Amino acid sequence: MTRLFAGTPWDRPPTCETCGKLESECDCPPKVEEPIRVPPEKQTARLAVEKRPKGKLVTIVSGLVPEGNDLPDLAARLKASCGTGGTLKDGQIELQGDHRDAAERALQKIGYKTRKR
Repeated sequence: MTRLFAGTPWDRPPTCETCGKLESECDCPPKVEEPIRVPPEKQTARLAVEKRPKGKLVTIVSGLVPEGNDLPDLAARLKASCGTGGTLKDGQIELQGDHRDAAERALQKIGYKTRKR
């Protein structure tokens, strides 16, 4: 009896990529993909204020690599230290209002270098 996928990778039992044994017989430790973190001391956060429609001011924190940082956690810390709302959009942290000074102090306390625009 032949099956539809006889001899294809879907028909063969799965093997380990490291040792080549069957997965049921493999003793290799599981691979854990740890994201590469860039230390804050090696990054510069750029702070700017944008004027949005209806005259609203927004502080933008940019220049941080999304893959090298935990931006959602950093955004939460900045919002708490500035006492304001905000969001994370397109790899940039947006804080409601002009909070450049407070955000700069919070970022420098963590260890980031800052630059105002």
